[in-house]
Amino acid sequence: MDFNVKKLASDAGVFFSRAVQYTEEKLGQAEKTELDAHFESLLARADCTKNWTEKIYRQTEVLLQPNPSARIEEFLYEKLDRKVPYRATNGEILGQYMYEAAKEFGHGTPYGSTLIQVGDCQRRLGGAEREFLQTSSISFLTPLRNFLEGDWRTITKERRLLENRRLDLDACKARLRKAKAAEAKAAAVPDFQETRPRNYVLSASASALWSEEVEKAEQELRVAQTEFDRQAEVTRLLLEGISSTHVNHLRCLHEFVEAQATYYSQCHHFMQELRKELSSANRDISVRNFSDDPSAVSINSLSPEMEALQIEEVQPPTSGTRRAKVLYDYDAADSSELSLLADELITVYTIPGMDSDWLIGERGNQKGKVPVTYLELLS
Repeated sequence: MDFNVKKLASDAGVFFSRAVQYTEEKLGQAEKTELDAHFESLLARADCTKNWTEKIYRQTEVLLQPNPSARIEEFLYEKLDRKVPYRATNGEILGQYMYEAAKEFGHGTPYGSTLIQVGDCQRRLGGAEREFLQTSSISFLTPLRNFLEGDWRTITKERRLLENRRLDLDACKARLRKAKAAEAKAAAVPDFQETRPRNYVLSASASALWSEEVEKAEQELRVAQTEFDRQAEVTRLLLEGISSTHVNHLRCLHEFVEAQATYYSQCHHFMQELRKELSSANRDISVRNFSDDPSAVSINSLSPEMEALQIEEVQPPTSGTRRAKVLYDYDAADSSELSLLADELITVYTIPGMDSDWLIGERGNQKGKVPVTYLELLS
């Protein structure tokens, strides 16, 4: 084993010199080379970028995968360079449960057929979520992680090296100051009246030694200054590259927003389709109930044209009307229903033979059926 004692001793000496310089700076007993204001601004900007990028990255991970155990599992698979096993989304699992329940209850029953419709919608919602997670991970999370694990580690390494070069430079400056002070003291005029002229010889010899020490310290200072300047330039270039990082992260942020907007748009479209399907299925059930029992004539068992005509002829009862606040927007499926806007107030009441899931709603001179689940009854 090649063991270089001289190199080990040299490295230990450098480390000790830096430690002494750092300690004296903290105690206020040594001068410190300050970086220029622009460089300090670049350092502060880089630190700010790193801190906020890390927070945004961690919270985006939580948003995309709320389960901490699943996040740890994905992290381990990534570090082991292995493919993450397939994991169904919550929507896909719920859809599968609804399919299985529909088989037990019977596809032909109203409940069973509705479970199939809702389960299919949940499955599509789960698929849209999976696509959103994959897109967001590639277009947004991966660039942020690459910055934290790549560019920032390089910047941190070069900054640490720059700090060491600064400590070496300041230590050389301190040695030069001490050598010059000793040289000046040794070069002081000796007292020739002393009985021992040997003092003059010793003083001249000491002065020559300190002159050599000053020259050596000046040479070390020039080398240290050159290394510091070179490292400062390397670090400055890396810090100025943070601007390019911001541009790249801005593009990734736009892609993340686009993916999120597409996902929510798909979810809204799927839910609108499901609501229309369920509304149509409810009318079909009402028609079948009417054909089975012709005497059970109600407002829910008529054709849309007859139903709209009958609703227009309905008069509100003398008592039993109530005010209601609309919780969500609702688009009327046909002319017998009344479209609603969230947070508006309407008057509602019921009539004999009407489905308990619906009420008659009035807004000014407009009138129509409204779903109870979209309302908050106030009085």
